[in-house]
Amino acid sequence: MTVVLPRQERPWTDGHMVVCGDDGLARRLAAELREIYRRHVVLVVPGVQDDEPTTQEPPAARDGQTPAPGRPAVVPPLREVSAEVPTRDVLREARVEAAAALALLYEDDEINLRAALTARRLNPGLRLVVRMYNRKLGDHLEELLDQAALVTASATDRTVLDASTTVLSDADTAAPALVATAVADTRKVVQADGLLLRAAERPAPGRGEVPDPGLCTLALLSSTTSDPAGSEGSGTSGTPAPELLPDDRVVQGAQGRGTIVLEAVRRASAVPTPRRLARRGAPWGEVFSARLRWAVAGFVAAVLALTATTAVLTDADPVHAAYLTLLDLFSINDPALDAPTTRQVLQLLSGLVGLALLPLLVAGGLEALGTFRATGALRRPPRGLSGHIVLLGLGKIGTRVLALLREYDVPVVCVEQDPDARGIPLARDLGVPVILGDVTEDGVLDAAGVRRADALLALTSSDTTNLEAVLAARALKGDLRTVMRLYDDDFATAVYRTLRSAHPDAVTRSRSVSHLAAPAFAGAMMGRQILGAIPVERKVLLFAAVLVAGHPQLEGRTVAESFRPNAWRVLALDTADPPARRPDLASTPHDGAQPQLLWDLHPGYVLRPEDRVVVAATRRGLAELLATGPEPALDPTSAPPA
Repeated sequence: MTVVLPRQERPWTDGHMVVCGDDGLARRLAAELREIYRRHVVLVVPGVQDDEPTTQEPPAARDGQTPAPGRPAVVPPLREVSAEVPTRDVLREARVEAAAALALLYEDDEINLRAALTARRLNPGLRLVVRMYNRKLGDHLEELLDQAALVTASATDRTVLDASTTVLSDADTAAPALVATAVADTRKVVQADGLLLRAAERPAPGRGEVPDPGLCTLALLSSTTSDPAGSEGSGTSGTPAPELLPDDRVVQGAQGRGTIVLEAVRRASAVPTPRRLARRGAPWGEVFSARLRWAVAGFVAAVLALTATTAVLTDADPVHAAYLTLLDLFSINDPALDAPTTRQVLQLLSGLVGLALLPLLVAGGLEALGTFRATGALRRPPRGLSGHIVLLGLGKIGTRVLALLREYDVPVVCVEQDPDARGIPLARDLGVPVILGDVTEDGVLDAAGVRRADALLALTSSDTTNLEAVLAARALKGDLRTVMRLYDDDFATAVYRTLRSAHPDAVTRSRSVSHLAAPAFAGAMMGRQILGAIPVERKVLLFAAVLVAGHPQLEGRTVAESFRPNAWRVLALDTADPPARRPDLASTPHDGAQPQLLWDLHPGYVLRPEDRVVVAATRRGLAELLATGPEPALDPTSAPPA
């Protein structure tokens, strides 16, 4: 349980962790650092009653997590500081000057930016982990803060020289899990050294089939992952839970269980920008309607028929016949008073056809004008649309999910109440239909075509709204596949079990964003570069860059010997010389240099102290790897957990 001590009784230990935030991710990260890594944590959140002790069971403890070997068995105390924003005085109260790491997890990028600059001035050697939705701004901030640390560093100040800044996004971490839950056969992507690591989910092989391990097998899925009434990897009632980084013999002996394998490694390319209607011109099908195109086709056919008839009956050559027909159409030819009757009849027919030309020109102009004006407006769902995904909410998470769904070319219909939501411009650029309205109102889900949809993604910022939308959608279509974004993981589990019992024939999944994102933030606070995270049902697999030196589990061992099933696995080796190594493996090189990571490692390669490797690790496995580093001693005066 968490113990919040009165102000006069709070002990302080240098090297503690400071977590600042205004939502569930902050508390989840604090529990992750205390329960898994056994670190002192100061939590700065709004609305804490600072003068009264409270107790609370950490989320990580409820998950049944155990500390890594070498970590203290006693959970360090937690100090909570009440503050709306992390001002300079608040950071001083949290003792940032003596802290080892600071996490800034506010939903407002500007608050995180200001607090990061202030914290860097207070402690140049502080390890910073910043939550930023704007990735471009985050890259610039990371470079700026690292340069600021180097400017203040001296030749002997190794603490400052080792300072680092890591910018992460909970939206980028959680979005692949939400998409993979709603869409079958999707791939999770991790970027490293300008490469894309694609982890693909593969179904269980049939009888006599040999499973393809890809580059390596990352996880074994539970046998109920595709069963609507299954327990989704909870491991209850004799159902095997998902197993991360399994041994090869376990994979070969698993029957009826799907796998997630590291499928491919390729060069990362720039994401293509959405096509704008006004930039490169619009397709004819969008500018002119089908009726107008049929009318134009009929008019052209009539003109060709008149031209051919004129050429046959008047013995004129085709060019002259076409010329006479066009003159009659535009009513600029002289009347054929002295011409034969045939010529007079053809002139009258050409004049009648020419009467239809003006309405066609006017209709075409109006339709084109309306189409180009509509480029700034939101599209409505087309009639007869089916097999699509209904996405509720275009906030931070919803916007990332929408981008991934369109990357997979999945048809989407969005529902958003706020016309100024963050994802509205992206939906407009991608041409995705959007319905503006409250999803809890009657008729909104019907307008989105829920009855003909394949899945519903409820990703609004309100848990009750998401739950109400899922219940309303299930009333319209009982077997609809639904995925909910819920903040609290316990609440998400309870909702999942209730809906699974009420609708056994439909797939129901619930996801907590803080549960998916917290392990990546915790690993970054411990000083490991987290390249990405892959969700496996309700578990998370981390990819990190690790220096071999100081890790007896890796140093002096072969790649095969260093593999610890269910804990970590070495995937790649950085072959660049240590002085020439890029500090950020997740960035794409601007100079077009070839990748320096060797992925096809020989199992007999002996890891040297100067090597840097990319490892896939579980939460507990990464904590065990970090256990060999220096650990601040527990304060003997701290009260034990209740």
